Amino acid sequence: MGEYLLEVKGLSVSFCQYEKGWKRSRIQVIRELTVSVRTGEMVAVVGASGSGKSLLAHGIMGVLPYNASVSGEIRYQGEILTEKKIRQLRGKEIVLVPQSVSYLDPLMKVGKQVENGKKGRTGQCREALGRYGLGPETEQLYPFQLSGGMTRRVLISTAVIEKPKLVIADEPTPGLHLEAARRVLGHFREMADEGAGVLLITHDLELALQTADRVVVLYGGMTVEEADREAFQQEETLFHPYSRALYRAMPEHGFSFVPGSQPYVKEMPEGCPYQTRCREVKESCRKFVPLRKTERGSVRCVLWGGEESR
Repeated sequence: MGEYLLEVKGLSVSFCQYEKGWKRSRIQVIRELTVSVRTGEMVAVVGASGSGKSLLAHGIMGVLPYNASVSGEIRYQGEILTEKKIRQLRGKEIVLVPQSVSYLDPLMKVGKQVENGKKGRTGQCREALGRYGLGPETEQLYPFQLSGGMTRRVLISTAVIEKPKLVIADEPTPGLHLEAARRVLGHFREMADEGAGVLLITHDLELALQTADRVVVLYGGMTVEEADREAFQQEETLFHPYSRALYRAMPEHGFSFVPGSQPYVKEMPEGCPYQTRCREVKESCRKFVPLRKTERGSVRCVLWGGEESR
């Protein structure tokens, strides 16, 4: 793999809310989230709904709501990604394939949106659309005339036409049938093989393992484990209890589940966020647990006594 393209270290995101009149409170949604992407690498971020996956994408792109407070460090090509810097790079070197199809302008034809207002890009537009199975006639349609799967593919086309260095794909496959979803992820894999970095945000671990180089597991707004794809071939090479639970939940591994659910953000416990469901919970799990290096990456678990990851 190449040099680090994106480095997110200790990212924390909180939101200010008002309750019962003028009473103000702050809700911590992401805590100590860490992830990195190298050039030529595809990294999948997986986790349940509410684990902070989309907030990670929005934090990198600098499009969090006005009431958000952010701490930690985000670096792009070794330099701090400031608000001014991301404005210069957003939509050019760094692109987001958003989760919501509402990002498309309902009053503008598809072709104009894919071309991004730049003249002389008809050929590039058709090439991008054709790559995802959409014919030239799609250019003259409005978003409301598209099916859900077509809309998703148009969104991807608007991103890849710029030949970006870093692609952040936030749940790019919902609404697509299995073969189309595999084809879309295959195209992201091709972009990585050509030298770009791809950060794939998804809930579909099984699909992600077919294309990603590494997998970052989130739970309750924290990175609980990061490992190479091969680590997910057997339970013994995964170190966090939640990662192992994800492994066992896959259809080919028994489709088993762990009772309970991820705690609501206001009820998130101190320490490891998985402690309320973990069968191996210890008293030390109730305090802050640092990321520690493993043979396959890193893990945030007291059961692993390796060197602390920096």
